[in-house]
Amino acid sequence: MTITAAADGSALGNPGPAGWAWYVNDDCWRAGGWPHGTNNMGELMAVLDLFRCTAHLPAEDLHILCDSQYVINSVTKWMPGWKRKGWRKSDGKPVMNVELLKEIDQALVGRKYKFEWVRGHAGHDLNEAADDRARAAATAYQQGVAVRQGPGFGAGAAAPAAQAAPAAAQAATAAAQAAPEAAALSGQHELFGAPTLFDEPDLFSELDEDTTPAPGTDASPEAIVEALERELLLPETRADLGRTGVLLHPDFTEIGSSGRIWTRDAIMMSLEENPGAPAELELLGADRLGEQTVLLTYRSHVRSGTALCSSLWVRDGAQWRLRFRQGTPEA
Repeated sequence: MTITAAADGSALGNPGPAGWAWYVNDDCWRAGGWPHGTNNMGELMAVLDLFRCTAHLPAEDLHILCDSQYVINSVTKWMPGWKRKGWRKSDGKPVMNVELLKEIDQALVGRKYKFEWVRGHAGHDLNEAADDRARAAATAYQQGVAVRQGPGFGAGAAAPAAQAAPAAAQAATAAAQAAPEAAALSGQHELFGAPTLFDEPDLFSELDEDTTPAPGTDASPEAIVEALERELLLPETRADLGRTGVLLHPDFTEIGSSGRIWTRDAIMMSLEENPGAPAELELLGADRLGEQTVLLTYRSHVRSGTALCSSLWVRDGAQWRLRFRQGTPEA
């Protein structure tokens, strides 16, 4: 028999009130969360709790539906290398959410499982059900009300995870505060990352808008988005995953010089391994296409050459966010 379950996480503010959930059906699901956590913590905890709650069925295969490539790649690709390096990344920095990852590593022993990526917020029944419950848990912590934890998976299976979650969450939160995840734009060809890392990830879909006023709030929309575009070209911004997540619209896409279409989450994950180099922006045009939309065109200068770029910024609540970008190396 194969157990098929969706696992998902949510964070309101990222970090902020956070929730997680896994879902098999209406009679078999579980949710939880913390007053302060990240979306990635929620995604990982959902997977960890699913393994723990099915530990009494070690002979059953687990088929885990997940919309987070961060989780899938952490568990199936990166974890062995991190362990060999003492739970450090290739740049020597500590791995984020290491306590949760260590717990998952232990929970995998002797289990048969496979992960399947599903697109988030695309109408997949199990994924939507898990997402609804994770978001509800985060909202409950935000509002200070009781969380609907669900029936779990068999009598007594949920208790160990409930007891272990707060400690793991606190440790992961401390790690998140001590060592922010690295992120970077790659330069002239494709604004973010290397094209070999991911095919179609979907990550960080729960990042809320920034609470910091946009630069030059009394300035025109054109001036504001130009300042934000320049900010995105700074290495220190590209190294701040939280800030990059705020500046990129949840539906952001980029058409790279290779013709590949990049998702927001593929780009953000590729930043982990490639911090990139600073770039200069030579503005060619800033055109307001509507009250909520501004198109920038500019020439990007890096050491290896120049590229002609266009960026479409849209207003999302109080925050301007980059919705689309295309860059072409200049001959």
